[in-house]
Order: sequence, then structure tokens, then C-alpha cells
Amino acid sequence: MSALIIKGNTSGAGSLTLQSANTASTTTLTLPATDGTSGQAITTDGSGNLTFTTVGGGTTTNALTMNNAGSGDASGTTFNGSAARTLSYNTLGAAATGASNTFTAAQTFRAANAVRSEAASTQDAVVVAGRAGGTSSYAVTLTPTTLTANRTATFPDESFTVGFRNVPAVGTKTSSYQLAVGDVGKYVQIGSGGSITIPTSTFAEGDVISLFNNTSGSITITCSAPTAYIAGTDTIKTSMTLATRGVATVLFYSATACVVSGNVS
Repeated sequence: MSALIIKGNTSGAGSLTLQSANTASTTTLTLPATDGTSGQAITTDGSGNLTFTTVGGGTTTNALTMNNAGSGDASGTTFNGSAARTLSYNTLGAAATGASNTFTAAQTFRAANAVRSEAASTQDAVVVAGRAGGTSSYAVTLTPTTLTANRTATFPDESFTVGFRNVPAVGTKTSSYQLAVGDVGKYVQIGSGGSITIPTSTFAEGDVISLFNNTSGSITITCSAPTAYIAGTDTIKTSMTLATRGVATVLFYSATACVVSGNVS
């Protein structure tokens, strides 16, 4: 017979039919010896032996595989309920998928996976699209020159805007003050009782510092550099005078030589 029919008990008229699949092979299923607990399901071991098994929990043979994973879990690492893993970050963008990514919120990138372009051409670049409110087709492209080594750009520890900007202030000096490397590109204000010393073998070619005498009298600039000129003259100076409310610019053309222009004598 193709089916086993179990009639209902004395209180019911229905029946339960157990019917085999339409197959020419013989299959033997061995029922569990005892009943399971609430919520368990019957599973097979693949050899026809049935048992009650708790489902929905425990370790599973299905595993999550990470692709382009970050440090700590290499690409292809699998994990399941038997061990914990931390998903830290993924490699994004063209380097991973060959397609661009659009970010709708701020993103943080670890140093090992910094944003970079690795185009096949020599014109590798990072492109920053125009901000909202402008013409979206416009963008800023950052393109390096042909490099012969790795280069590092260090930004100052202060807020700044690329483009037109002011001259940062070092602060007001009311006593003897020796110019320092941290003053380059900034201006030093001299108050009452202040004076300036230009040291030697401290700065590099192209360094520039501005001075402002914000007092009612002249202040002294002592030139420790072996060679110091007032712009437009050919006399080495060991000391200069910056006039009241005067401004002077110190330009270093070597580590041991400078020229000073402005309200100096």
C-alpha cells in the first residue's frame, strides 16, 4: 500500500494519513525512542535516524564570511557561535569593489586604510565634490606631483581654512623674547618693556616672521645671526630699531642669514 491511514479516536471522525513520496527507492526512517521537550523539532542525521533537536539556538554550521576585512580578521575569515569576533572596518571604495562610494554622514578611517586613490594612470588624485548650495558638477581635485618617496603633510594644531587667511598671532611679548621656529608664518606683537632677539642656526631658507611694535616708543631687535641686513642696504647689522607702531618682516634666506624690511633702522 502507498499510505498508512490512522483512524481518529472514539471522540473524532477524522483520520491521519502517512504517505510516502512518489519514488522507486526504499527509504527507512527510524523514529526517536522517546518524546522530546516543548519546542523541539524532529531532525535527521542524514542516514534516516530521527531525533528531537532544539532549534533556533546553539552553534550552527552556517558561518559568516568577511570579505575585505579590516585588521584582526583577514579576508575570508569565518566565525560562528563558537567564537566571538569584532567587525572593525572594511576596505571601501574603488580599491575594494571597483566602484565609488557616497557617504551621507561623517566617516572615520584608520591609518592603515586611509582614503587613497590608486588609479592606473599617473594622475592619482582625491576628488572632493562641491558642497550643497553650489554647482554639484564642480569639485576640488587634490593631485600630487610625481613622487620619488612617501611624503607627510602635518597640519597645525589649530582651526584653519585653505585659501585666503589671516596671519596667526604668537602673542604679546612684554620682556626680552627670542624668535622660535613655532613663530614662522605668524606675527609677534611687542608690548611695553618688550624686545626681540633673532637667533642664528634656528630657521631655514624661506621662513618668514612678522613683528609689530604696539608701544609708544621704539624697541630693539638684536641680531644674533652672523648676517643680518636691513632691506635695501648692504651693511651687516647686529642691532636694529623698530619704530613706534611699526611693522617689520624678517625673511631668512639661510639658517644663518636674514633680511629685515619695514619700519626699521
